[in-house]
Amino acid sequence: MSLPDSFIYDLVQNNPIDGVMSSYVNLMKRGRDYVCLCPFHSEKTASCHVYMSDMHFHCFGCHASGNVITFIMKIENLSYIEAVRFLADRAGMQMPDEANNNELYRVKTRILEINRTAARFYYDILTNSPDGEKGRRYFAERSLESSTITKYGLGYAPGEWSKLYNFLRSKGYTDEELVLSNLCMRGKNNSVYDSFRDRVMFPIIDVRGNVIAFGGRIIDGTGPKYLNSSDTPVFKKSRNLFSLNFAKKSEEKKLILAEGYMDVISINQAGFENVVATLGTALTPEQARLMKQHADEIIIAYDSDGAGQTATHKAINLLSEAGLETRIIKMEGVKDPDEFIKKFGAARFRQLIDHSDGAISFEMSKCAAGIDLGTEEGKLTYLNRVTELMAKIDSPIAREVYISKVASELNINKNVIVEQVESIISKKEKAAKKAERIEIERFGKQRKENPEAMAHLKEYRAEEGIIAYTALNPENVDYVLSKINPECFVTEFNKKVFEKIVERIHNSTDFDIMLLQSEFTADEMSRINNIIFNNRSLNISSAALDDYINVLAGYKEKAANVGDLADDDFSSFFENLKRNK
Repeated sequence: MSLPDSFIYDLVQNNPIDGVMSSYVNLMKRGRDYVCLCPFHSEKTASCHVYMSDMHFHCFGCHASGNVITFIMKIENLSYIEAVRFLADRAGMQMPDEANNNELYRVKTRILEINRTAARFYYDILTNSPDGEKGRRYFAERSLESSTITKYGLGYAPGEWSKLYNFLRSKGYTDEELVLSNLCMRGKNNSVYDSFRDRVMFPIIDVRGNVIAFGGRIIDGTGPKYLNSSDTPVFKKSRNLFSLNFAKKSEEKKLILAEGYMDVISINQAGFENVVATLGTALTPEQARLMKQHADEIIIAYDSDGAGQTATHKAINLLSEAGLETRIIKMEGVKDPDEFIKKFGAARFRQLIDHSDGAISFEMSKCAAGIDLGTEEGKLTYLNRVTELMAKIDSPIAREVYISKVASELNINKNVIVEQVESIISKKEKAAKKAERIEIERFGKQRKENPEAMAHLKEYRAEEGIIAYTALNPENVDYVLSKINPECFVTEFNKKVFEKIVERIHNSTDFDIMLLQSEFTADEMSRINNIIFNNRSLNISSAALDDYINVLAGYKEKAANVGDLADDDFSSFFENLKRNK
C-alpha cells in the first residue's frame, strides 16, 4: 500500500529516533550521537549506534540498520503499515485515507468491531440478564464494586453453546470472521460454537482503547481455571499487558506487576492505578520492553507460593535486561495481593510497596534458602551461590556494597569474595563474547535477503556500488540508466532494489531511501540500509560507477559466450570465472 511521501517525512520527523529507541533500550550519549546494546542480538558491548544527523541506527554486530520505521517493524514485529500506524498514533497523526484500502487493515478493523460487540454482550449478560446471576454472585464474593465492574467492562459468558455466536451472526458477522476472532470455534460437521461458556469474562484492552482479546475464568465445573484468547490478527499475548490502558495514565514512573486478572482489579480498586499483569503466560521479553516504555521501576507482586517465587526470579532477569529497576513485595500470611488487601487494607499495601526489597536482596535471600549458615558446609554453599549473584551486578558500586554486606555477615575477608566474583565475571565475559561471535556468524549464515550473493560475489559487490551511488546521487539517475538497466543485475534482490530506487526517484520530488520501506520487509530494509551505510564514506565517483558497470557487463558477456564453448572448455571457463572473483 502506498502512502504519500510527505506523510512519511512528517511521520519520521515527529518521531525522533532517539526518543522512540529510548523506550526500548538504554541510550548512552557519544558526542552528538548515541550507542546502546543492540536489541536484535545478544551482546555485552554496545555495538548499535544511533546517528542523529540523518536519524538512523546501525548495529556493527548483526548489521541491523534503518530509520525509526524499520526499528519499530523489527522490535515490535510489525508490518510496514502497522509500524507506520503505530508511530502515527504515538505522534497523534491522522493516517491518510489510503489505509482503508488495505485488506489486512480491513480484517483487523472487523475483528475489533466483533470484540467490542462481544464485550458489550458479555457485560449486558452480567449486569442485566438472569443468565448472569452466577457471575454477579462470583464478583460480589470477590468484593468487586459495581463501578469497578463497569470500569473494566467485566462480563459473563452463559453456558449455552451458541448464545454469542447467534447474537454476532444477527449483527452480520460471518462464520469465518468469528472463528478468526477466536470468540468462536469450528467443530465437527463444520459447525461453529462459542469459545467461552459459563465463565466470568475479562476484556483485554490495548492502550488505544480497543478490545483486543478476552480472558475467561470458570466458576465451577470442568475445564481449565482460566481460558485466554489465542493469538489473532489484532492480539499477541506475548506483547500485551492486562490493564495497561489504565496504568499508562498514572503519573508514577513505576508499575506494579501482578500475577492475574483479579489481583490487578483488586489492586486497582484499592486505589493503585499503575498495576498490570501478563496474559496467562510467564513474562516475555516483549512485555518487559513494553513496560520500559511506561516506567523506570517495576514492583513485583506475585503470589507468595513456590510457583510465584519462581516466576519472580525469572521476571527479575527479564526486567533487568530491559533496563528496569525491580523491587519485590513480601506478603506474610497471605497468598496473593487480592487476599492481602481484603485482610489488611490499601494503606498496609502501600506500606508493602514503600518497604519492598530490591531485586538483589530478594535473590540473596533465595541463595540462603534451605542452608544452615552455622555450618562450614552451609557457608561454602551460600558463598558459591551469592558470588554468582554478585557477578551479575553491573554497577561496581552496588557490587561493592553487597560484597561488603556478605563479608560482614559471614565474618570473612572481603577480598576473598572480590577475587572470586572477578574470576566469575572474567569467565562470563569470555563466554559472552564467544556466544556473540557465534550468534553473529549464525545471523550472517541465515541471511536470506540475497541468497545468490555468495555465488556471484564480485558482481554482487558491483551491484551494491551501483545501488549506493544511485541512492546517494538521485539527481544522476538518468546518467546511471544511460549506462545500465536492471536486467544487467545478476542477483534478483539487488535487481529489485535498483528498480525500486529508480522508480521512487522518478516519482518523488525529494528522494530518501526510507521511501522504499513499503516495498521490503524489515530485514530486507536492514540489508538495503547496510548497502548505503557501507558505501557512504567511499564517496563513489562516476569513474568508480563505470568500473562497477563494467563488472556486470563483463559477466553478461561471459555468460552469453558459455553456450558457444566446446564441452572440453566448459569446466575451465567456470574455474577461471571463480578465480576472477
